[in-house]
Amino acid sequence: MNSTMFMFCKNKTGWWVILWSLAFLFLASITMAFNPMLSFSYFSSSLMVDGLSTPLIMLTTWISAMMILASYKIKNSNNSPSYFSTTVLLLNLSLLLSFSMSNMVWFYVFFELSLIPTLMLIMSWGYQPERLQAGMYMMLYTITASLPLLLLLMFSATKAGYLSLFMDKIMLFSPSSWLFEIQWIFLLLAFLVKTPVFSLHLWLPKAHVEAPVAGSMVLAGILLKLGGYGMLRMMQVFYFNFCTFSIFILVFSLMGGMFTSMMCLRQVDIKSLVAYSSVGHMSLMVGGTMSTTSWGWQGSLTMMIAHGLCSSSLFALTNFSYEKVSSRSMFISKGALMLVPTMTMWWFIACISNMAAPPTINLLSEIMLFMSSLFMSFWLLIPLSAMTFLAAAYSLYLYSSTQHGGTPKFISAFTPYKTQNFMIMLLHLIPVNILIMKSDIVCSWII
Repeated sequence: MNSTMFMFCKNKTGWWVILWSLAFLFLASITMAFNPMLSFSYFSSSLMVDGLSTPLIMLTTWISAMMILASYKIKNSNNSPSYFSTTVLLLNLSLLLSFSMSNMVWFYVFFELSLIPTLMLIMSWGYQPERLQAGMYMMLYTITASLPLLLLLMFSATKAGYLSLFMDKIMLFSPSSWLFEIQWIFLLLAFLVKTPVFSLHLWLPKAHVEAPVAGSMVLAGILLKLGGYGMLRMMQVFYFNFCTFSIFILVFSLMGGMFTSMMCLRQVDIKSLVAYSSVGHMSLMVGGTMSTTSWGWQGSLTMMIAHGLCSSSLFALTNFSYEKVSSRSMFISKGALMLVPTMTMWWFIACISNMAAPPTINLLSEIMLFMSSLFMSFWLLIPLSAMTFLAAAYSLYLYSSTQHGGTPKFISAFTPYKTQNFMIMLLHLIPVNILIMKSDIVCSWII
């Protein structure tokens, strides 16, 4: 990237040109959603998209544009806005290529490459000195878990002769062999850490707490979806048999989602609560993916889109509150209803969307995922019902703790919110509630 672009990004014109370029990318991608050939589109020998990757590409461009909108404080304080906008564009490029690559090796390269701009966001624009530890946690967890995947891809290339995500299935070992289950451990471990599931999630709350608002929005909105996308892709390419390993992952992810939902109820940091709720929702998505039913896979993609928009909006709201109060503690941020009632409405809409209230696509995704999980075993009703109740409990806990009550006496008067803040929330929460009328965009990618 040459110095001309850095100088171009420093002025206000360059900042808005980048924003409009991301908006153009979104408009270009949304035209593919209404394409009669939504099931498959061919661009070149290495770039192909289908009904699974098109909604995720749309989500990437949508969230990336709002990342720049929400980070206006970096521009106002002159905190290296040129490097920030360049980092966001590089991250956007790596994510778009990850969702568009047809070769598994190139998918793996851009899958891991997206960590570098994210690490730069955390290290350069993070809030506290602990951001070094958070960045180290994120890199060690994700890179260590993805090395077995690279080894298996190299072995697959030597045995099958091709590594395309859009070709026939690859069978490396007999389903009755113990190597078959080792193969799936190697394949899915990298994506389970990226998702992440319970016990592999320790890097996520640390990264969220130390990241700036743009880092939190891209982590929750897009990067976690790479794990679900990778699992769905690998299960389409490699011959999958419902084995002991898949049953273990199915049960463990749902139980882990229940545990992390319980952990949300004891959080006092708003960012930590939203981060742990992401683990619970993604665990439900993993359960639907491992069920290998069409409803489970449709619900998994719907959950990824719904959670990406809803969780990103909650992190944006948390940042708005932090900019005014200079604290993420629920005890200090309470009483917002008395100060800014207009923003309380957006808090309410975001919280009820997080608990899957109608007419959001969160409700549609949870119905599909619940049914697909119950197809496997009726006993899974216990963690599923517990997750439903706890999601409503911690969402109401988050809303009532921050909006109701008396305002602390030491909070000084602050300027009202800008129109830009309300536009960010509008652009987040309108798709969550409107997509239910065009649900075939995210539900009809597999029959």
